[in-house]
This record gives sequence, C-alpha cells and structure tokens, in this order.
Amino acid sequence: MWGTFVSSRRRPVAAAYAVLLALVLAGCTGETFQRGYVLPEGALEQIPLGASQEQVLLVLGTPSTVATVSGEAFYYISQKADRPIAFMRTNVSDQRVIAVYFNQNRRVRRVAEYGLKDGRVFDFVSQTTPTAGNDISVVTTIINNLQGKGS
Repeated sequence: MWGTFVSSRRRPVAAAYAVLLALVLAGCTGETFQRGYVLPEGALEQIPLGASQEQVLLVLGTPSTVATVSGEAFYYISQKADRPIAFMRTNVSDQRVIAVYFNQNRRVRRVAEYGLKDGRVFDFVSQTTPTAGNDISVVTTIINNLQGKGS
C-alpha cells in the first residue's frame, strides 16, 4: 500500500516538470515581427498607370510618408525582422519601400518597390538597380534610417 501512495504522488510532480519544460522550450522558439505597412495581396495590380491619387489612397491607404520634391510621391514603408530564439537580438530580414510617383495632374506616373538586394537598393518591380537621382536618394535615406545607419 505504501508503494502505491508514493508512486501516485510522483506522477503529478513529474507531470508538472514536463509542463514546465514544455513552457521553457516554447519560449525559445523564434519570432517574426512585421513593422510598418503591410501590402495587401494583389494591391499593386489595382493601380494602373494614370490612376488618380484618390484611387491609390483607396487601394493602398494612407502612405507612411509623402514627398513633394520634383513631383509628388507616396512612400509605403515596411520592415520584417526575425528573432531565432527568445531574448536574442532581432535581425532585419527584409525591408521594402513602395513608391508611387505622380505627374503634375496627380496621376500615377510610375510604381516602384524598393528593397535591399545584396546590400544595394533594388527596384523589385522593374528588376533593376536604380541610378542616382533625387527620388533614389530619398528611398536610400528611408532604407538607411530603417537600418539605423542615418543618412
């Protein structure tokens, strides 16, 4: 009888240790953080060249920032960061800036999606590395600020 009493008391203790171990291991799993603008699927296809600013605002929403240097532009900024284990430092895995450029009539002139590829600013829409210019320096400054490098 005494042996049955001792083994029945060990079961809840062992179960409690198992639950505690599971919670500790669950806290060690990785996390992904999405900051800034989240692009709805298929949204860029709904913005043809010549679309109005109002249509862009309806489809994409309020931009993260607006530029008025050499024509109007809306910038939608996002950043994705991963943390492999809880309490460790986060690593930026993706940064994107969606730029919608307008002409003087407030119609879409061009849409670009900039990000980092091999450490350089890259336009994912046209699959090209942009050349120097006013718009690119604004995008480069935004991406550098997201990385904490400053301008």
